[in-house]
Amino acid sequence: MCRGLLEGSILKRAQDKGLAELEAVDLRQWAVDKHRTTDDTPYGGGPGMVMKIEPIYRALQELRTPDTKVVLMTPQGRPFQQRIAEEYREVSHIVMICGHYEGVDQRVADHLVDDEISIGDYVLTNGALAALVVTDAIVRLIPGVLGDADSAVQDSFSTGVLDHPHFTRPEVFNGWSVPDVLMSGNHAAIEKWRRQRALDLTRERRPDLLG
Repeated sequence: MCRGLLEGSILKRAQDKGLAELEAVDLRQWAVDKHRTTDDTPYGGGPGMVMKIEPIYRALQELRTPDTKVVLMTPQGRPFQQRIAEEYREVSHIVMICGHYEGVDQRVADHLVDDEISIGDYVLTNGALAALVVTDAIVRLIPGVLGDADSAVQDSFSTGVLDHPHFTRPEVFNGWSVPDVLMSGNHAAIEKWRRQRALDLTRERRPDLLG
């Protein structure tokens, strides 16, 4: 699941340029029984399976360095935001633990990780999908990854508000026209229009961002 996305698009470009190293690691290599078991039934009963602590502990014993930040992807984590992506961009080594099934043995969160992250108020089949979202958000902020250095700076949330609308050719399609101001060549007027539209969109769709 992970390798396909890690080897394409912006993430591939970052690795080809030597700006990031990304690896999907199979936790089963640290399981010791013949079935390479990484989950078991929950104490106290109930549905589903729980990720075991032993393989995770052994993996971190091998992978962790003094500079490593260990992050558990979990619905119980703090909500992921752009500011966290910017914070993580400065970290030299991140290990993301991807929960599956009913979750991960609580002792992992209590004793082995540095942070717990959720990408939204919903539940996924597994945490690998969430880890890929977080990875993409971080890597695109690394200088040199995007073709235009200003792209990440002007994104939604990086400016504190949602991004303004964007248009490209053709000027008219199916009777729908590009706003005249964007065709005017008046850069001051264009910048004013973009700021106002960004504020209008934020006020309409995400008023919480305006405080």
